[in-house]
Amino acid sequence: LLGTVFHPDRTPGPRAPRPRPAAAALGVGFAVAGCLIGTFYHPEPWQPFGPWAYLLTLLTALPLAYRDRHALGVLALSAAGFAAYLLLGFQPSINFWCPAIAFVSVTARERRGHVVAGGLVLAAVIALSGVCGRLPWPVTCVQALIVPVVAGAFGLSQRRLAQRNAELRRLTVLLDEQQRHEARRAVLDERFRIARELHDTISQHMTIVTLQTGLAQYTFHSDPAAAHRALGVAATAGRDTLDDLRRLLVVLRTYDLGGTEGARAPLVPDDPSAPIPDDLLADIDRIPALAERLEAAGLGVTVRFSGARRRLHPGIELCAYRVVQEALTNVVRHSTARTAEVAVDFLDRELRVSVRDEGGPARASEAGPGAAANAAARAQGSGHGLIGMRERAKIWHGSLTAGARPGGGFQVRLRLPLEQDAALDTEAPQGRDRSGG
Repeated sequence: LLGTVFHPDRTPGPRAPRPRPAAAALGVGFAVAGCLIGTFYHPEPWQPFGPWAYLLTLLTALPLAYRDRHALGVLALSAAGFAAYLLLGFQPSINFWCPAIAFVSVTARERRGHVVAGGLVLAAVIALSGVCGRLPWPVTCVQALIVPVVAGAFGLSQRRLAQRNAELRRLTVLLDEQQRHEARRAVLDERFRIARELHDTISQHMTIVTLQTGLAQYTFHSDPAAAHRALGVAATAGRDTLDDLRRLLVVLRTYDLGGTEGARAPLVPDDPSAPIPDDLLADIDRIPALAERLEAAGLGVTVRFSGARRRLHPGIELCAYRVVQEALTNVVRHSTARTAEVAVDFLDRELRVSVRDEGGPARASEAGPGAAANAAARAQGSGHGLIGMRERAKIWHGSLTAGARPGGGFQVRLRLPLEQDAALDTEAPQGRDRSGG
């Protein structure tokens, strides 16, 4: 601190590494224990404890505080201190375990060559303690062999535990990254879902508004009555847009109509037994009303149902309705067709929906009221509608194909499997009851 005050341009150097508290306590404990035992217990014929004994005891034990960072150096220093202690004639039972503990850290942290070298050093100093302690040579040899083996076994167990902990930390990091990735993916999926709903809800009504306001502008002076009727249709479509937006916001905030994992789960998170109001969901029964609204845009739609009408999961019915809605909207926007046909087939294990028309692509040169005003609107298309239809079909493990027909016109086909609705057929009667299940 004083150096920093008097020399402001001098930056502090790197701090010396500090030992772990447990390792420091171990080294200090062995040093204190060795000194206390040597002070009060000095049998014959060993030299009484003196200054050199205390110094060598501290030199043998205190380096253990740094055995986690410098294992091989600590072993060499501890073994050298113990060897000097023995050669000066002090009793060999003191400080015996310090080099062995240092070798445990060598085995746990160092590479194989250092472990072998450390084992030889430990065996030599243990053999020296047996010789200085006047033990029989077989006991000295066995002791010099067993102590390194036992200490090495403890070190290997520590090494394996450290490796498992490192692997666990790595897996924890990977799991954390995967969870963040899944969270980001869930956010993106929810954004795509909201985008699909907004596109499918707004697109049709705004197409009608655009066409009818263009027609009203075109016929404002030549045919005021037709212009008045067109503005009335546009106003109705605008009100329908607001109603659909209200329903959509309620559904997005309250109900889960997402993937197939929730196909049999309760739809209302707060009260699973509460029914879903009819006016919140668009279903297959509303396709005829959808066809009637498109009559105002000049498109005659024929709706045909076949098979036994039965209750399906609300998400499947919403998927079918939105696909029909988007397909018919595309006919109005991008085709010269005046008629379209919607076929809904209820099969035993599958729902099939097809939308087809007989027209060709829209052209700005077409004759007819409002054609010049609306050619640009019909020609525009982002492709989001087809992408959204395919995403909806994929959510319910279905398939969607779209393309030109050989004889002219365009066709969209939707196929949705109904295996997930087997339980729903037996739990509730037919009708429009929306008690989630």
